[in-house]
Amino acid sequence: MLGFSIYLNEDWSEEKEACIHRMAAIGMEGIFTSLQLPEDDPSQYRKRLAPLLEAAKRNGMKVMIDISGNVLHHIGLSIDDPARIIESGINVLRIDAGVSWEQVARLSNTMTVGLNASTLTEQDYEQLKQHGANFRRLEAWHNYYPRPGTGLDENWFYEKNKWLKSKGFSITAFAPGDGKLRFPLYESLPTLEIHRHQNPLAAICSLLRDYAVDHAYIGDPGLTPQSRSQIGEFFCHDTILLHATAADPKWRPYIFKNHRNRMDVARDAIRSEQSRTCNQKDDIGPENNIPRNKGSITLDNNLYARYKGELQITKRNLPADAKVNVIGQIAGRDLPLLDFIGSGTQFKMTDNEGENEWT
Repeated sequence: MLGFSIYLNEDWSEEKEACIHRMAAIGMEGIFTSLQLPEDDPSQYRKRLAPLLEAAKRNGMKVMIDISGNVLHHIGLSIDDPARIIESGINVLRIDAGVSWEQVARLSNTMTVGLNASTLTEQDYEQLKQHGANFRRLEAWHNYYPRPGTGLDENWFYEKNKWLKSKGFSITAFAPGDGKLRFPLYESLPTLEIHRHQNPLAAICSLLRDYAVDHAYIGDPGLTPQSRSQIGEFFCHDTILLHATAADPKWRPYIFKNHRNRMDVARDAIRSEQSRTCNQKDDIGPENNIPRNKGSITLDNNLYARYKGELQITKRNLPADAKVNVIGQIAGRDLPLLDFIGSGTQFKMTDNEGENEWT
C-alpha cells in the first residue's frame, strides 16, 4: 500500500480536500496522521479530524492514526472501546508508547494495530502471544525522523525487517516529501537517513525493493507536481518518468517519448530497446562528443555503424567517445531513479520543467 500524511496543525480547507483527491488519483490508498505531535494544539484535533475522516471515506482511503497513552480522549474516544474507534472511520491505530501489551492484544482482536517496528523485541512478541493477540491484525510501523542525522541506519533497518518478517509482520516505513515539508525543521521526514531530501519515488522504490518493506507512506504533508507525476506514472502505468533537458532542440524528438530498457540489462547504461530500429535511416553526424557523466542522454552517431541511432542513458561516468553524441541530461533529482530501471522497464522522459496529467 502507498500512503501520505495529513497533519492536524491547521483547520480543514478546500486545499486539503483537493490534496486527498490528487493523491487518490496517483494510487495512494492510506492516510497517516498523528494525535501526539508537540507542535499541535490537542484541543483542535476533534474538529480537524472529522472532515479528514469523511474525505478519506469518500475517496476509499484508510486512515491510520499515531497515538500514545490516552491521547484518544482528545477526539472523544477510548482505547478500551475499539468498536467506537472503527465506527468513527479510523482503520488503524499506531501505538507508540504508554499502552500495555495486554491492551494492545485485546485491541487487535477487534481492529488493526500498528506497533513500533524499530523498538519491538522478542520479549514484546512473546508478551503479545501470552495475551492472545491476533497477529493477523498486527502490523509493524517504523517512525520517521525530523532531525538530520537521526534517521535509521540502512543495514540495521534491513536486519530488523528480516526479524519482523520472520514473525509474520507486514512492515510500513516513510519516504520524504519534497513539496510542503513538516515544520518546525523542514528537513523532510524519512525513516532512513539515506533517503533524506531524496526524490520521493526513488525512496519509495528503495524501501519496497531493498528493505523488505510492504507499505510506504510519504512522511511530509506535500509533494511537488513533478513527484506526483512520477508516482502516478510508476504505480498506475508501470513507467518511470524522468525529467530531462535536451542539448539542442533538434534532439527533442529522440528524447521526449516513451522508451523501454532492453531485457538484457547493461552495467553502464540504460539502452532504449527500439531506438536503433526507429533511428536507422537518420543521418546522425558526430557532435558534442564530450565525457558522459551519470545521467547523460546519448545517441550513437554514424561512426558506430550498426549501432547508429541507439539512445542510452548512462548509469555511471564514462569517457568521451567520438562515436557517441551527448544529446541531453537527466535532472539531478531523478538520477537515483536510474537504479530502478531494470530488465524491460518502461520509461519516458519529459521536459525538466514540464508537468503532465497527474498534476
